[in-house]
Amino acid sequence: MAGGFAQDAGPCPCGGGDYDRCCGPLHRGERRVETAEQLMRSRYSAFARGEVDYLLQTHNQSESRRALRQACRHTQWLGLSILAVDGGGTDDLEGTIRFTARHRGGALLETSLFQRRGGALAGEWLYVRAIEIDTQ
Repeated sequence: MAGGFAQDAGPCPCGGGDYDRCCGPLHRGERRVETAEQLMRSRYSAFARGEVDYLLQTHNQSESRRALRQACRHTQWLGLSILAVDGGGTDDLEGTIRFTARHRGGALLETSLFQRRGGALAGEWLYVRAIEIDTQ
């Protein structure tokens, strides 16, 4: 349901409040991500809402649009818990986030690496890769 802006009312999947004031403006390009944690939360919400274009824009490698669309359709995300944040602030070039993403089939425990595009403070935050993954 990429671009499903008619359904912007209601809680944000990331748990940060109302979608139209939390991740919605990021997905629509109305606001810029300021921290690695904000990017992680907005990517979780994008997976939960099927915002494939946003997922493609915020990853440093080319992902398959088809694979992302299937992942969004076949997984019902139930909640996000941030467990640890190391770096990734407004004055950082990289950071790691450890989180648990709960879904109907269990949970994903992951530590992810985030970096700024081009290695510059003016660069946008990007998801680089999973450093550690554990499925439960």
